[in-house]
Amino acid sequence: MAKGKDKAEGSGEGGGKSGKGGLVKIVLGAVLLLGVGAGGAYGAFAMGLFGEQGAHEPDQPKLVRKDEEDPYAPASKDKDKEGGETVYGEGGSKYRTAYYSFEEAFTANLADSPGLIQVELAVSTRRDGRVLQWVKTHELAIRSAIIGQLAATTEAQAYDVEGKKKLSQRLTKAVNEVLEEKEGFGGIDAVHFKGFLVQ
Repeated sequence: MAKGKDKAEGSGEGGGKSGKGGLVKIVLGAVLLLGVGAGGAYGAFAMGLFGEQGAHEPDQPKLVRKDEEDPYAPASKDKDKEGGETVYGEGGSKYRTAYYSFEEAFTANLADSPGLIQVELAVSTRRDGRVLQWVKTHELAIRSAIIGQLAATTEAQAYDVEGKKKLSQRLTKAVNEVLEEKEGFGGIDAVHFKGFLVQ
C-alpha cells in the first residue's frame, strides 16, 4: 500500500507543478485579453463609435443668431442665379430671419367655384442657409404641393382674413412636408403672401 500511496503523492506533486504553470498561463492570458480589450475599447471611443463623440445629434440646420455667421448663407443677398431672391430681415428676435421669394406666381382654380386664385409667395426661416438651399433645389415639388393646397381653398376662405391665415399655415405645412420627405428636415417657419388675387 505504501507504493500505491507514493504513486498518488507523486502524481499530486507533479500535478502541483503543472498546476502552477497552468495558473501562470491563465493569468498571462487574462492580462493579454484585458490589454486587447482595453485597446479595442479605446480605439472604438476614438473613432466615435460610443461615448460623447458618438452621441452627438444629427447634422440638421441650426437656428442662427444675428451675431453669428451662417456658413451656409448664399454668397450674395441679391438675386440668385437660379431665380428667387434671398433677403435677411431685422427685428426683435435674437435669431436672424432669412426670406426666399419665389420668382413666379402660383395660380389654381378655387375648390367650390369657377374662380381662380393667384398668389405671390415668400418663405421664411430662422435656421441656417441649408433650408433655403433645399427650397431652391426642390422648388418643383414645392410648387406642386402649394398648387394642391391652393386648389383645396374655397372662395369664402380666399376672401376671409382668418381663411388666408389658415391657408398660410397649410402652405407652411405643405412646404415642410416636401422638405422632410426630400431632405429629412423641414425648417420653414412661415409662408408669406406678397400678392393675393382672386378672380
